[in-house]
Amino acid sequence: MYRLLFFTILFTYSTYSQESLTRDLDSILNIDQAEMYLANNPSKGSKLISFNEEKHKTTLAKDLFDRGRSTIESDFKITHYKVVESNTVLHYRVSYIFLDGKKLSKSEIQSISSLIMSKHANGVPFNKLAKQYSMDINARRGGDTGWVKQDSFDPKFEDTAINSPLNIGDLVTLNIGDKQMYYVILKTHDIKYIKEIQALKIVEQKS
Repeated sequence: MYRLLFFTILFTYSTYSQESLTRDLDSILNIDQAEMYLANNPSKGSKLISFNEEKHKTTLAKDLFDRGRSTIESDFKITHYKVVESNTVLHYRVSYIFLDGKKLSKSEIQSISSLIMSKHANGVPFNKLAKQYSMDINARRGGDTGWVKQDSFDPKFEDTAINSPLNIGDLVTLNIGDKQMYYVILKTHDIKYIKEIQALKIVEQKS
């Protein structure tokens, strides 16, 4: 009898809690309201998270892009997600080889750049050349930037990547002499607008 009463009370409380949280989520319509909710209701794991339609291909991301809401339940917690902001943002993607003017002379940079251009023209894949010659960590990715937003690189680099009248497969050199930064850039993709969302994640611990 008492056990039955305990579980009845627990179920009633849990149902009320769920309904209250649902009402809270329904009332949150933008990122400012989401930040205010998080400040007033601190909970471990609750936060704002970003999703990019090109980069994030999980079932959760698809649900959020398609429906704007998702709930995931496990043995110990229920995690609620709600999209609170959505934008379409210009992205670009190229591959590059970086040559460091602080470590190489101008003549060495010119020689290496010419060698890279020649090898690529003779069929050596650009990603292989990037792994061999590029002098920053992106060499591990074969020089591929992935899809990135503006303001991710130097403005002169981005002007070349976004605005130059290059065709896919074209190579171009870029010298940013005042910063001693030198690039060989391969155009691999046309620019495009990609949808990005900010989602409020609320973690509710089960009793």
